[in-house]
Amino acid sequence: MKVAIIFGSKSDKDVMKGAAEALKEFNIEYKALILSAHRVPEKLLETLKKLEEEGFECIIAGAGLAAHLPGVIASHTILPVIGVPINASLNGLDSLFSIVQMPKSIPVATVGINNSYNAGMLAVEILSLKYPDLKEKLKLYRQNMKEKFIKENEEGVQL
Repeated sequence: MKVAIIFGSKSDKDVMKGAAEALKEFNIEYKALILSAHRVPEKLLETLKKLEEEGFECIIAGAGLAAHLPGVIASHTILPVIGVPINASLNGLDSLFSIVQMPKSIPVATVGINNSYNAGMLAVEILSLKYPDLKEKLKLYRQNMKEKFIKENEEGVQL
């Protein structure tokens, strides 16, 4: 099980750490890379080919501003691509709209603005379809989450 985390700039690193945290919780191997669809398109395509050859099964791509990176990646691979809109301007709405408005037949699954953790969790869910042990870990994770929530809130809260 391997997931690539790709983002376009060093300034995106803090936002994209959440994806790595989610993958680490489930012991999923990942590789994080800084690549730009605009500044190094040839290197991006070369890397995508290499990732496929190395058995990566999913790609998480974070992008701000024009936010083309997830869509460009999706247009060059059949691996599932999960887009993370990054708040670089306009409260991240420009990035969100750019990523979710992909043309027919080239989808990018998209999570909330700056929510790379959910991108990591979506990658876990995708991989759990293929790996039974991971599916069981995910079920246990969800059950523990529910139990913790109930325990923390069953007595009510002080306002």
